[in-house]
Amino acid sequence: MTTATLSHRSMQSKTISVNYFKINWKAVYFLGIIFFLIMLISYVFLVNQLTGGIYTVKSYDKEISALLEENKRLENSFAQTSFLGSVQVRAQGFSFEKTTQVKYINILDSSLAKAK
Repeated sequence: MTTATLSHRSMQSKTISVNYFKINWKAVYFLGIIFFLIMLISYVFLVNQLTGGIYTVKSYDKEISALLEENKRLENSFAQTSFLGSVQVRAQGFSFEKTTQVKYINILDSSLAKAK
């Protein structure tokens, strides 16, 4: 029994405990918190940029629709103006004049011509 204890003691002194590296947990926690804060700040910044971009696109869409509506209105106005302008020029060419008084003729029921 004494040999077993002596050999056990000699074995303990010969075995070397293997420690590859020591982990500094305070540094790991500190780096984790710093990483978390950086990610949180970048998230807030990117969401802010995205929201601003969406707002800009919507305002441009509203402006485009307003300009399209004005363009349609101007095209209609131009078409009417050019049509009426050409009609007025032709009317003046035929020596037509603008009427100031309108007189109506009453047709009796016993008249020869009747409208269908």
